[in-house]
Amino acid sequence: MKTVLTIAGSDCSGGAGIQADLKTITTRGLYGESVITALTAQNTMGVAEILPVSPDFLEKQLECVFTDIVPDAVKVGMITGVEQMEVIARCLKKYQARHVVVDTVMVSTSGRHLMEPEAMEYYCTRLLPMAELYTPNLPEAEALLKTTVKTREERVAAAREFALQYRGIIYLKGGHDAVCADDLFYDGKEFMWLEEKRIESSNTHGTGCTLSSAIACGLAMGLSAKDSVRQAKEYVTGAIADGMELGKGNGPLNHMYQMKKS
Repeated sequence: MKTVLTIAGSDCSGGAGIQADLKTITTRGLYGESVITALTAQNTMGVAEILPVSPDFLEKQLECVFTDIVPDAVKVGMITGVEQMEVIARCLKKYQARHVVVDTVMVSTSGRHLMEPEAMEYYCTRLLPMAELYTPNLPEAEALLKTTVKTREERVAAAREFALQYRGIIYLKGGHDAVCADDLFYDGKEFMWLEEKRIESSNTHGTGCTLSSAIACGLAMGLSAKDSVRQAKEYVTGAIADGMELGKGNGPLNHMYQMKKS
């Protein structure tokens, strides 16, 4: 059985973070492992409190995973500060982690900042270049590149700039577009648009976590990056379109929609 490790924060309401990642990995038929960077008190209406895990305990978790059930792919999500980033970067290098997918999550769906502002420089210069593939949305791309990323032309230009600054494969998510949900894939040589009609739904809590985990699953199974993002896009689109209505705010997507009985 192929294995995927998620390094991320815990969401007690079950829609995002570690919980979303493990649901995704399980429904793709792989074995999921988790290293928790922070406990969060949150629900569909927002993040109430964040309790970061100490760097020492974070490192101990990583050591336990990599010295036993070695993951075939790694998804990196929420990281709160520089010390955590240093630990993660050191361990990914030490254990020669394969197929690292970085979800550049900096702000929650409800608008809560999840990363300390002073950590951005280290994140950009040390952690992002370690990724095989990373998945910024439009606001995250603007924050990382310090430019406007809205039109298709600006997205193509942003993808090229990402390739210059951070290397790796860029999967630029278009879910924040008010008209469509077209994503852009760029591997440094070829552009590929993944076009999709926008689904009018408030059930989008955890979409970024889910997508990046699904991509990591594809890479772990030996799929190409192109096929991995195609499958992940299809999976997330279906999970949103299912229309599961839970919570009073931005509800979660249905990770188990393909498991429904006919």
